[in-house]
Amino acid sequence: MSLDAIVKRLEAAERSANRDIGSTELIAVSKVQPNERVEAVLQEGHRIFGENRVQEAYDKWPQFKESYEGVKLHLIGPLQTNKARQAMQLFDVIHSLDRLKLAKTLARLAQDMGTCPDLFLQVNTGREPQKSGIMPEETEGFLSECASMDLSIKGLMCIPPAHEAAETHFKLMAELTREFALPQLSMGMSEDFETAVQHGATHVRVGSAIFGARVYAAKQ
Repeated sequence: MSLDAIVKRLEAAERSANRDIGSTELIAVSKVQPNERVEAVLQEGHRIFGENRVQEAYDKWPQFKESYEGVKLHLIGPLQTNKARQAMQLFDVIHSLDRLKLAKTLARLAQDMGTCPDLFLQVNTGREPQKSGIMPEETEGFLSECASMDLSIKGLMCIPPAHEAAETHFKLMAELTREFALPQLSMGMSEDFETAVQHGATHVRVGSAIFGARVYAAKQ
């Protein structure tokens, strides 16, 4: 597929949901993609990208940011507390706030640095033990903890279980977003972003459908 094809599908989904065209931010997930593929998308005019790992992003994005104005970078993968300062320096948005220890670290660094990326709270809607995120019933308490630390949460994020229908999880996330009056909602990937738009996603994360299949380095 191509960036243009994905944009057209996204706009069609917005129209179908009676939403304004452009009300959903398309994050081009560039993790593990060769620099030439990333630059090709940059040359098409896209400026919103997602990365999973802080170090990989540091190896890739400083030079691109120098060459292309207006790049906005989203961290969509798990964040270790010892990488938090680096993440806050490079990323405009962090989607993976998933535990109180990390919230406390981000709050402390925000006070120290005088700035903070936009933050999404990751919710483990599938209650998967191997997956990061708080349980849905913990959302209210976690948001209160963040507010007590002057940490502003812009929205919620989820990654539904691969073996379950995503729509069930998107409905739950939409309900939580309404309940806590949060303005943003990050959900939906290459296979299901149109369904996510139907349920109010403000950010969708699309990788291989834009860039092609990822090519992982062989393990030594």
